[in-house]
Amino acid sequence: MNSPLTHTAPTTLRPTDLAGVRDAVRDTTGRIAVAGAGSAAGWAGALETVDAVLDVSGLSGVITHNPGDMTVSAHAGTPLRALVEEVSEHGQHVCIDAARIADGATLGGLVATGDAGPASLVHGTLRDLVIGVTVVLADATVARSGGHVIKNVAGYDLAKLLHGSHGTLGVIAEVVLRLHPVPQRTATLVVDAPLARAAEIAARVLEGPFEPAALEWVSDGSGRLLVRLEGTDEALPARVSRLQDVLGGAAVTDVLAGERHSEPSTPGEGAVRSEDPWLRHAELTRGTPGAAVLRIGAKPSVLPGLVSELAPDAATVGLGTGVATLSLAPDAVADAHRRVHAAGGTSQLRARPPGADAPAWGPAPSALPVLKALKHALDPDGRFGPGRFSPWM
Repeated sequence: MNSPLTHTAPTTLRPTDLAGVRDAVRDTTGRIAVAGAGSAAGWAGALETVDAVLDVSGLSGVITHNPGDMTVSAHAGTPLRALVEEVSEHGQHVCIDAARIADGATLGGLVATGDAGPASLVHGTLRDLVIGVTVVLADATVARSGGHVIKNVAGYDLAKLLHGSHGTLGVIAEVVLRLHPVPQRTATLVVDAPLARAAEIAARVLEGPFEPAALEWVSDGSGRLLVRLEGTDEALPARVSRLQDVLGGAAVTDVLAGERHSEPSTPGEGAVRSEDPWLRHAELTRGTPGAAVLRIGAKPSVLPGLVSELAPDAATVGLGTGVATLSLAPDAVADAHRRVHAAGGTSQLRARPPGADAPAWGPAPSALPVLKALKHALDPDGRFGPGRFSPWM
């Protein structure tokens, strides 16, 4: 009688420098999973059996910070919140506000998953903020792209290729970012409105001279539109007042230098809320208990109608970015993928309840042959992240 098949637990490797990452890849045979803080371990396709887990959390810390050039390089295992704390001493910050940063998400993990938050309306994603990257490829080659200069056009842009690759093309070891000044003052205007009405208001805001830093709708009760403005102590109150006239006297949360205050000074006419509405936004982005979380992207003009059609249990909707995060019943995910694809959008599963069968991806994109060719060129033996893009490849 044959004995049942057994699977040996994968070996965990935890290098502490670039040479250690290179050696770990070179000296390991078989398939490798790249891990960091684990805050997105369940995103995308389920990881297949691997021979080794390469934990990059040991690669942590700032390498070089150039305040005058407004750039910083850091190891990929650095928690982004720690990086932000360090550069904030010079009045600078990284313009990424993904919800899981509070959970310890690492710099490399945020790049690999393509995660972002409401601030992407103005500053884009890490795809736009990363100006240099060092990566270890499947054959242990150390490849570098870009550098410490913001206007850098030299070489093949590996950073954009790695953005959203979910650890399937290589091991991100070091990242160079552009920084921005911390705004002196931030104010959020809150409008109670259903999604269709919020979309109409958002269109007026975007067409006007208001320059919102973030523009999001959250399905909290009947729904709320959040409009964030950033600026100087002297200029922001007048901008808020002008926007309130358009919004019909919206309530305002006033925040100075990125800090919450229980009794903020009033930046304009209307009620003032002391709580931070973006905390609730982050909660809804993570999803509701027992639900599958689907991240979708579509044209901003199409997105509100698409979200309404999908009828999620909870949602955050970027009315300027065209990106939404939806909490759905697991058995509704496959149909949601199809509807988003039919609308010309993209979708990706970000979380599923234990034991639930919800597909990570929808219909294959037209660019699939290009994706397969890139995978074959950089990882011909399929060593990195098997299953992350299943069933596409």
